[in-house]
Amino acid sequence: MRAITQQIYGSSAMLAVAEVGRPSAGAGEVLVRVHAASVNARDWHVMRGDPKIARWMDRSVFGRRGPANPVQGGDFSGTVEAVGDGVSDLAVGEEVFGEAVSGSFAEYLAVRRKLLDRKPANLSFEEAAAVPLAANTALTCLRHVGDGERVLIIGASGGVGTFAVQIARARGARVTAVCSTRNVEAARSLGAEHVVDYTRDTVTGRYDTVLDLAGTRTLRALLRLVESTGTLVLSGGGNFDGGSWFGPVGLLARGQLARPFVKPAIRVPMAEQTSQSLTELRELIESGLLRPAVDRTYPLAETPAAIEYMETEHARAKIVITIASAG
Repeated sequence: MRAITQQIYGSSAMLAVAEVGRPSAGAGEVLVRVHAASVNARDWHVMRGDPKIARWMDRSVFGRRGPANPVQGGDFSGTVEAVGDGVSDLAVGEEVFGEAVSGSFAEYLAVRRKLLDRKPANLSFEEAAAVPLAANTALTCLRHVGDGERVLIIGASGGVGTFAVQIARARGARVTAVCSTRNVEAARSLGAEHVVDYTRDTVTGRYDTVLDLAGTRTLRALLRLVESTGTLVLSGGGNFDGGSWFGPVGLLARGQLARPFVKPAIRVPMAEQTSQSLTELRELIESGLLRPAVDRTYPLAETPAAIEYMETEHARAKIVITIASAG
């Protein structure tokens, strides 16, 4: 089968289309014929091996000189090709979506059953592939938000941010989105009550919840935006500069260390993908409360260009890789 592979860390030039062996479904696994995959900041970090500390923290993903799995990609959607022993609730031909540890930039993917679920009926394969990691991250970050709360989302136009605006709005929050000029109208269309163009204006006031997805402000500056009884949520972010030891991990670590000493609560949630979280997202999507926003699509062979676009242009919403036709 065709796949995007990488042997050593580096730029998108390290990615190549190659013929590799087709996987099979082991016990508790599902073999998926992949129709579409999506690109996340996580894919860039794995490609670069950045931040360098990650090479020692997560050996299931990061090797010392290159990715632990030479086939890249996490998010996917497709059809069930085969099921392994112990999987009895999915049948060949069913449409599914999910988030693998790696391997979705390929024509076939073997993935644990708990990491996928049935695809939302009202989404295309391309749209469904844009959902798992980003939407689950947004859902995990905003589970505490209630009706009428004032929520500030910094980095509202990115993959996670576009879902976060919609999820906060669905939970009854009054959303203020922070983004650049070109994304102001898109943020409003997703449900933001107020939009701050950071290239022209400064964020003022205090909020019940501040979700920082950009990683461009200091912890002190972020805390000044949160009510003393509120919550600061830190999730990823940071510029795609590469070559750093700590990257966004530095801000997250400072937030963890500061938690016992400041009045606003600080959360650094870790989003764990499960079939239950995917089911919850599917139900939100099928009810009309959540919809993925796709910036552009690329064929499998142009995956290096897709990641380069994300890296250099800071894409709006999600970038999707089309792999197999739905026919």
